[in-house]
Amino acid sequence: MTTMTDARITFFASAIVLATGAFWGFYWLPVRALSDMGLPGAWGTAAITVAAVIVLLPLAVARRGALRRAGPVALASVALGGAAFALYSVAFVYGRVAIIILLYFLTPVWSTLIGRYVMGWHTPRMRIVAILVGLAGLTVMLSADGSAPIPRSIGEWMALLAGLLWSVATTGIRSKSDLAPGESAFVFAAGAMVCAFVLAPVLEPLPAAEGLSLAPLLGVAAASGAIWWALSVAALMWATVRLEPARVGILLMSEVLVGAVSAAALAGEHLAALELLGGGLVLVAGVLEVWPVRQRRASHFV
Repeated sequence: MTTMTDARITFFASAIVLATGAFWGFYWLPVRALSDMGLPGAWGTAAITVAAVIVLLPLAVARRGALRRAGPVALASVALGGAAFALYSVAFVYGRVAIIILLYFLTPVWSTLIGRYVMGWHTPRMRIVAILVGLAGLTVMLSADGSAPIPRSIGEWMALLAGLLWSVATTGIRSKSDLAPGESAFVFAAGAMVCAFVLAPVLEPLPAAEGLSLAPLLGVAAASGAIWWALSVAALMWATVRLEPARVGILLMSEVLVGAVSAAALAGEHLAALELLGGGLVLVAGVLEVWPVRQRRASHFV
């Protein structure tokens, strides 16, 4: 009976991770919708994250004791993860969807380097290969038009930085945080909100209130904050502690496929052949990064 229960939990958690990745592949739609409604730059992300914080605030108040007991490094790490997602969110306003997602998914490269040179963790040979493959994919993808292999828009730079910050954050989360999914989602959204409000006036001037259609704008922001930032993040955090990191990393790659296909179908954004090749290498690097973990854990059952 226990085996069956464990198998069902694993299946359910895997389905949540897969669905979350696919769902975030559509996240660019509300971000750009808010920009079109009059909240350009980071203002749309600020509105979404405010809604998420409001939705999660009652839970945070109820669990304030757990938040007080959490260490400062744990809280800062989760908040930094939210800031990384805020950068990722804003990047969709300034760049092509598929490129933004792929640049963000270079996180295995940064995570391996941080683990090796900052945390002093052992680096399996396959992860060194993952770094080389990921950097090769980045080079091919960014030089597809014959230019130097560097990001060419503020959106691409933000996506690259978001992936780096997410790698730093997850290192701290894995080593220091024991927050439950609800509290983690609140701190995550709060960190994103602060980051968005810091960025917003730097990127674009504050939009005039009289030029905004408040009812539809608030509806999109509230729904996006509640569904993407509150519900899906809390569900993802519940699922990730019940699965191998390898499985989580691979299942979340559904975001790349859904994001690229949805952007091509709905926004007419298509990738050139070399961009597709570079993106493919980035995804291969992600698989290689988690492969040693999967192999090592599998060996315990032989």
